[in-house]
Amino acid sequence: MVETSRSAAVAPCSRPMTRILAGSRCSCLAVWSLVGFILMIHFFTHIHRDDEEDVLVPLSHLSDIRELEEVEEVTFHFSPPRDRRSPRALKRKGPRKPPTVIDEFLDESSEVHAFFFPNRKTTFGPTKEGNNSMYFYPGRVWLDTDGNPIQAHGGGLLYDDRTETYYWYGENKDGPTYHAHRKSAARVDIIGVSCYSSKDLWMWTNEGIVLPGVETNVTHDLHKSNVLERPKVIYNDKTDQYVMWMHIDDANYTKAAVGVAVSDSPTGPFTYLYSMRPHGCESRDMTIFKDDDGKAFVIYSSEDNSELHIGPLTDDYLNVTRVMRRILVGRHREAPALFKHQGIYYMITSGCTGWAPNKALAHAAESIMGPWETMGNPCVGGNRVLRLTTFFSQSTFVAPLPGLPGSFVFMADRWNPSELKDSRYLWLPLTIGGLADEPLEYNFGFPHWSRVSIYWHKRWKLPEGWRTE
Repeated sequence: MVETSRSAAVAPCSRPMTRILAGSRCSCLAVWSLVGFILMIHFFTHIHRDDEEDVLVPLSHLSDIRELEEVEEVTFHFSPPRDRRSPRALKRKGPRKPPTVIDEFLDESSEVHAFFFPNRKTTFGPTKEGNNSMYFYPGRVWLDTDGNPIQAHGGGLLYDDRTETYYWYGENKDGPTYHAHRKSAARVDIIGVSCYSSKDLWMWTNEGIVLPGVETNVTHDLHKSNVLERPKVIYNDKTDQYVMWMHIDDANYTKAAVGVAVSDSPTGPFTYLYSMRPHGCESRDMTIFKDDDGKAFVIYSSEDNSELHIGPLTDDYLNVTRVMRRILVGRHREAPALFKHQGIYYMITSGCTGWAPNKALAHAAESIMGPWETMGNPCVGGNRVLRLTTFFSQSTFVAPLPGLPGSFVFMADRWNPSELKDSRYLWLPLTIGGLADEPLEYNFGFPHWSRVSIYWHKRWKLPEGWRTE
């Protein structure tokens, strides 16, 4: 009874109270909805503004590099090569297996060879009349400021802060091509390391041979009968010296060593110090790399070119430390070209096929000592044949463009083993950006770093603002 009376007494008040509470809840909900909506607008505006600020950095130079990233297609058709054997031999042995495009590329008498090595009428450079537009023409003969073909093969660049000048070091191969014996590779006697200087990466002045070969002393590493390849120079801030490393070998490629030379000036002369096998290992195709903190590293093909080795140099850059890592083991890669972007280390390598071109691969690592992951073929454009042959060239160096973050110049050699002095240079735009399109090699996930792209262009030039720090 008491329960009933209480219920009856409370009952008349319950409905109006419910309406009041419901009204309060609706009012509160409306107010909080409005507050939430205002907060969302503020939050969205703030995030959008932050996004705009983040996007403005790449967009500010996007127009500058858009032309560099245009995908340019190439088509070419060649007449099938004729079998030069006599009709009797042709009837007895049957037709030969047709040569590949690479076979034809290496045959100096073929139509394919002539296509990829256009004659001297197509030269470009500052002395070429009507060619002052500063366009690069990959594969054509490149002239220096004296009107002579540049001789700096297998080379690399050094930017010198004190002179605000670029220096291009490379092999001078301006001599006759021959074979030391019937089965040996094509070669040119050591002439020395050439140096060219430039303010704009297009107009190059010949500074002469800064490390000459040796004519008479047959025991010297630089005797003309030996091999000097892939010279690279870096500056040591502590010793105030320019240090050159290079591949030193004999005519049969059995010495497999590195050589070291130094100079007080970027234009030499360089004093040759010695050769050695770094870490007691064979060393053939190699390069050196100076990191942001001033530490330097050597990277070289070893173990019959089946793997790459990498290790830090001593503080004076004249020797290696005891630390060494084996990378890309069993991959048979050579011609390493190392560079860095936003804390990630990147590297372009080639396969091991002698003078014949092959497919490039891009690799990346969060630490220069590894582990290194392979990201696939970086070549974009052209056609399938060009992409599978690194545009008929081999990597040698990658140079950053300081005013365009994520933009680089890919430097490569188009070797001409029938006449090595007529080997050509392929400089092409390289950019880092976009999602990697191949999974990681070891854990099958996708990397968080961006893909590397080398774009084919028959003609291109550096955009405005590339030199702005």
